[in-house]
Amino acid sequence: MAEPRPTGVGPGRVLVGVYAFFALSAGARSAFQIATRFAEAPLAYLLSALAAAIYLVAAVGLARSSRTVALVCCGIELAGVLVIGTLSLLVPSAFPDETVWSTYGLGYLFVPLVLPVLGLLWLHHTRR
Repeated sequence: MAEPRPTGVGPGRVLVGVYAFFALSAGARSAFQIATRFAEAPLAYLLSALAAAIYLVAAVGLARSSRTVALVCCGIELAGVLVIGTLSLLVPSAFPDETVWSTYGLGYLFVPLVLPVLGLLWLHHTRR
């Protein structure tokens, strides 16, 4: 059986870059919000910090061709954006401020919704 292809080369390098950018942007935003306004929306800010951590681990997993790590991160990320996106529409009072995943990533032009799908497709494309 053939070895799987590396995931951090070619178009995968762009995917790694986007994941790293989102890890940095979501992490910086949530760190600022946690440090300055945590009492206003603790759940939203902690969820954004969690999303940033998942983006970072996914970027590293894809860059190092750690398929299992990347697959788990993309799966958690997709589940998170679908669940939090739906809850933010059904129970808006639970999220007095946006998370990265609120309304399916609307505040980030839906990239949080599309990114895990692209990640999963890339992992499928580079398998054996």
